[in-house]
Amino acid sequence: MTDAPEIPHAGLRALLDRPLLETIWQRRTHRVSRGSDVSAGSMSYKSPHQREPLGALEEAVLIAMTGCTGLTMPDRPFNDPRNGKPIMAKPNLNMAGRTAGSPDNAQGTHFFLINDSGTYFLRKLPPAPDTIFSETVLLERAAQSKVKLLDHRLDVPDGQRDFPAYLDSNRFLSNLPGTTILFPVVDLSHQYINGLMYLLTQPDGARPTLVDDRNFYRMAGVKKWVANGFLNKDIKVPLGTIAQMRTQIEADLILQNMVLTAEAMGLGAWLHAAMSPPVLLGDPKFRKTYGAMLGFDFVTPKWKLADMLRWQVPLPKYADLRAHPVGLRHKGEHLIKGSCPPYYDSMAEAVDAVMAGKFGAKGIYRDKTVFDRIYKPGYADAYLRDASEYPDDVIACARDICNYIYDTHGRFPAHVDTIHVPGVWLQVHKLELDYYERFFRNGLTDAHRDHDRNWS
Repeated sequence: MTDAPEIPHAGLRALLDRPLLETIWQRRTHRVSRGSDVSAGSMSYKSPHQREPLGALEEAVLIAMTGCTGLTMPDRPFNDPRNGKPIMAKPNLNMAGRTAGSPDNAQGTHFFLINDSGTYFLRKLPPAPDTIFSETVLLERAAQSKVKLLDHRLDVPDGQRDFPAYLDSNRFLSNLPGTTILFPVVDLSHQYINGLMYLLTQPDGARPTLVDDRNFYRMAGVKKWVANGFLNKDIKVPLGTIAQMRTQIEADLILQNMVLTAEAMGLGAWLHAAMSPPVLLGDPKFRKTYGAMLGFDFVTPKWKLADMLRWQVPLPKYADLRAHPVGLRHKGEHLIKGSCPPYYDSMAEAVDAVMAGKFGAKGIYRDKTVFDRIYKPGYADAYLRDASEYPDDVIACARDICNYIYDTHGRFPAHVDTIHVPGVWLQVHKLELDYYERFFRNGLTDAHRDHDRNWS
């Protein structure tokens, strides 16, 4: 794959030839993009260069780092080795593998891209072909992935770059002309439902009782399941402890891969605090000041008297304190759709939709062709036949918990947002080389110095 005749583009050849450990060892944050001035007393610097955005191929490589790379391997046991009893062996929500791991392969992370030409949502594509590092393939897949949301660089109005929009000195170097910004948001709702079920597949006596730490530690809709012995009343797990079901970690892993890729390309890579998430997504509390921004759908739960104690919301007029993002629509298409109302009439319907996506007529575990591509001949049938699915009581118990959360708190999930925003973004840019050569020992690597020659 790295042979020069097969990879004619000099930049791609250099990227593929760069040793991983060398890239990791030499990785440093480079904040100053080409064409930027720095006000720093006696170390102030004024750039003599014009701003220069990334090329289409450079951005295409970064977009590829957010995408699917092939198919996962369900290499897990089917039975408890202690007693031979079946255990849940089909927890994955997706079978497409990505550039970073994900709990139960939920792949709830979505990426956005901002550059001088506009603001884009990056659509997830089917797994990449083996020839992904072809210039043609990279550019084609980048074009297929990009959904243009705005015809301008997403930002707050002039003069409003102070907090809560931007943090401290970031506002002077972040999201400037010529830079490319990539940032994730994570839909937690699908894996929250799926993860609950996985939690409930523990052996008899080890299935915990879910309690609500935002409702005086009462049982979270599971009273009958404790009474019939399905759940162990002596093992209590607060809903707040479950939090994001670890789904949020996948965004961090992908970002690190992107940082290393940008470093290996000889670009500046700066991972830092993003524009404040409520401002960025268009929380109704901030729209009057900053506008709709990305224009996410928000849900504001109806105020209840108990919310004074449960959520410290004193009066109905402050109900929007609990507003949270649930999805994103663009030109009538759901780009991100949480597994919750208002997209479903009830949480029971949302749970059934998640199950249908796995085990329904068109579910991933009903598509044998996918598993024929994963397994050697004959083994796909064995896996689909022998690996256990969620028992009916697990699904019913999870449905009761999800109904309880929504009925009690007016949103799902309640203890975390449907759409989790890590609050960081990655800025990638061409470097102001003279600045780093002037002030820093070892401020640049050969990849940085050779970048323009390789990628021009």
